[in-house]
Amino acid sequence: MLEATEALTPEHRERMYPPTVTLSMFIRQTLDADSSCQKAVNGWAAQCVACALKPGSTRTGGYCRARSRLPVSMVSGLARETGRQLHARALPRWRWRGRAVKLVDGSGISMPDTDENQARYPQPSSQAAGVGFPLARIVVVICLATGAALDAAIGAHSGKGTGELGLIRRLGAALRAGDVMLADALYCNYFLIASHVRAGVDAL
Repeated sequence: MLEATEALTPEHRERMYPPTVTLSMFIRQTLDADSSCQKAVNGWAAQCVACALKPGSTRTGGYCRARSRLPVSMVSGLARETGRQLHARALPRWRWRGRAVKLVDGSGISMPDTDENQARYPQPSSQAAGVGFPLARIVVVICLATGAALDAAIGAHSGKGTGELGLIRRLGAALRAGDVMLADALYCNYFLIASHVRAGVDAL
């Protein structure tokens, strides 16, 4: 993981919140019952004091700016690497007849109503302009044995090639010969299943 982190960490100046610290704080923030930025900053300041380091300011502005600078490629790359390592360490008895079972499923997500989000993930045409939220669709491949997310594809909620069947085609590398893909009836598509069978992947 250290090698992957070093390879994915962008060039940066040593500030109070370098990318690795910021990502660590962000993960803790999302898992904490109190998911406020203030709680995340206070926790980091307390950790600095415990390690005999200068804690710095407990204002949230610096952390929030650092979080907005985190490259998506770093976050997604580390997520994939974490999933890959967990999947590789699954005990043989957790597999089905020696085969890896990978779940595939999709969902919809909404996000803050910013111009950038609206341009990339426009809101549904059924909503009046200015009163809706940008929507995206996400499809994830999950290791059944460990629960680890192995890969994900995100696209607009509507439009050509944005459905779950279109997104799963982007995730071919997550399904390998010998795997079993487990999905709901939406994925019962002849061309999708035929392409998987050709690649040595069975579908249920």
